[in-house]
Amino acid sequence: MATGAARRGGWRIAKQFSERLTLSSSLGVQNGGGSVGMQGLGATNEVAPFGARAASNQAVRNRMRSVKNIQKITMAMKMVAASKLRTVQVKAENSRGLFQPFTALLGDAPAVMGNKTLVVTLSTDKGLCGGINSTVVKYSRSLMKLNQLHGEGYDTKFVIVGDKGKAQLQREYKKLISTYITETQKVAINFTQCAMIADEIIKSCEYDVIKVVYNKFNSAVSFLPTVATLLSPEMLAGEEAQKIGNLESYETEGAETQGEVLQNLAEFQLASVLYNAMLENATSEMGARMSAMDSSTRNAGEVLDRLTLSYNRSRQASITTELIEIISGAAALEG
Repeated sequence: MATGAARRGGWRIAKQFSERLTLSSSLGVQNGGGSVGMQGLGATNEVAPFGARAASNQAVRNRMRSVKNIQKITMAMKMVAASKLRTVQVKAENSRGLFQPFTALLGDAPAVMGNKTLVVTLSTDKGLCGGINSTVVKYSRSLMKLNQLHGEGYDTKFVIVGDKGKAQLQREYKKLISTYITETQKVAINFTQCAMIADEIIKSCEYDVIKVVYNKFNSAVSFLPTVATLLSPEMLAGEEAQKIGNLESYETEGAETQGEVLQNLAEFQLASVLYNAMLENATSEMGARMSAMDSSTRNAGEVLDRLTLSYNRSRQASITTELIEIISGAAALEG
């Protein structure tokens, strides 16, 4: 506030100063005798505001300081993401062997349609990680529109994991969101946490087919949007699921019926797929954030270089102008 008041006071003084200087210049031209002296000092009818160059240099210095602070923040975020990436990547690679036997046993058929489809969208709770959230949201919308093309008998609901996916999908499909789960990465992702999420989905939602949309980690700079298809126990017992999977090659032992076995398999499959999908998505998030912060750091460096060049040019021009004024004044006094 004090700086703003001082700046406003400086502009008022500059206005009065420029009016007096312009008036003196015009009087010198009319009298004839004083015109040479004023012209020798470089006075014209258009006078720059007093202290304008100094204010401009101060603004550039403030801008340079803010860009340097932003560059430090982005560099720190890049280092933090790089340190977390390796840990989560190892866990994601180890979790792939957990759900792959279910794919061989129960099959994975994206073309299977059910009367009640549940789209589970895995997103992040934090931003500044590129376009991974926009990608999974786009795929979720495509699945919704694809199911709507089959007619009125097909119902589709959303289950959203992550705050960023919720913020985007609730604008258009607020009434179709069954539940949403956030703050899943406050602690390290583990199988117990994913089993609780799977249990919540099974208890609160009715479904025939589940579509899990997530980003599969490929490398530190790339990820692959993936859709995993899971069937309910009723769908697993149907003829269509028997054609896809390989359940007929196995025998059921013990007192449990085939329906109970399928129920347990479906629940464990959902927890296993969620565990792998959340780890893959978290790894993709760290890789995307590391890449985004690296680009931001480079961009901040380029902006800082341009501002430094502009500041040095303005400062050099100010020094040159002052030297010219001193030399011109000395020459005018000698003449």
